Amino acid sequence: MTTRYDALVIGGGQSGLAATHHLRKHGLSVALLEAGPEPVGSWPHYYDSLTLFSPAKYSALPGLPFPGDPDRYPHRDEVIDYLRQYAKTLDADIHTHHRVDTVTHDGHHFTAHTDTGAGFTAPRLVAATGGFGTPRIPELTGQDLFTGNIVHAGRYRSPTEFTDRHVIVVGAGNSAVQIATELAEHATVTLASRTPVKFVPQRPLGRDMHFWFTLTGIDTAPIGYLLRRPPTAPVFDTGHYKSAIAANKPEHRPMFTTLRIDSALWPDTTTPVDTVILATGYTPNPAYLNNIGALTAAGAPRHGKGLSTTHAGLGYVGLEWQRSLSSASLRGVGRDAARLATQLRDVA
Repeated sequence: MTTRYDALVIGGGQSGLAATHHLRKHGLSVALLEAGPEPVGSWPHYYDSLTLFSPAKYSALPGLPFPGDPDRYPHRDEVIDYLRQYAKTLDADIHTHHRVDTVTHDGHHFTAHTDTGAGFTAPRLVAATGGFGTPRIPELTGQDLFTGNIVHAGRYRSPTEFTDRHVIVVGAGNSAVQIATELAEHATVTLASRTPVKFVPQRPLGRDMHFWFTLTGIDTAPIGYLLRRPPTAPVFDTGHYKSAIAANKPEHRPMFTTLRIDSALWPDTTTPVDTVILATGYTPNPAYLNNIGALTAAGAPRHGKGLSTTHAGLGYVGLEWQRSLSSASLRGVGRDAARLATQLRDVA
């Protein structure tokens, strides 16, 4: 059975919720299709201690302020609760436990086929599964001989499971530094990266960095879009992380040369290793669009600032650097969703 709507939104995280909000503002009927048990995206799968590096007042979706002290930095579980409440404000049909396997297009309408056997069709479709669909896992020299564990940061939950282990965290961004610093209280940790860690003060001149981003326009299009994505995202820091690395908790080294059976080799030393954690980011994976030719050969969306360049009525929300440096964040998806909903409104 296929159900008809004015618009389909695939993905029930922050991007999909924001897109649904703005499509409904234009009077369109919307089906929001979420693979998981509730419309909160990937947040329940992030590590236990995750805290936003943007204050609550900069971390809200359109139409619902983040509750509590606006200057605090919300914890992961607070974000999950907020998204649950936000979903309840949407006058839309939210279908959980509906994983979209494939999308077809007849020239006028998109049909999303789910693993439940149900189908949903509409002239508009927003792919809102974001840029974090697939962990980016680089090949490490010597990994075939290594007898320890190699895991992506997406599987990391708590430092206690690594107590007294020898751990290497690979990466130079916020997640890599946060995980490595937290782990260093429980394990022997090396932070290994191909590029230096770039620290940015969290609160220059007593105001959070996001205040200055907003004031200067860096956080929004077109300035943010023109900046493009830097090679390595900076680490927002009150001084805690920089001090920890200066104290070798964790030790920071350039990337190791190779892995051995139970160790990692640098030009000047060899270090025992039990686990390698790859904080190497993610790539978008809207594989459900493969059959309609909307993606590049590498599986990346073909789009211009979120609007598909291959299909009228198709758009994206939540991709990194879609329009600005905040496009993949709680604070930025609302702006991108508003623009895209307006562009899709008049699709025949």
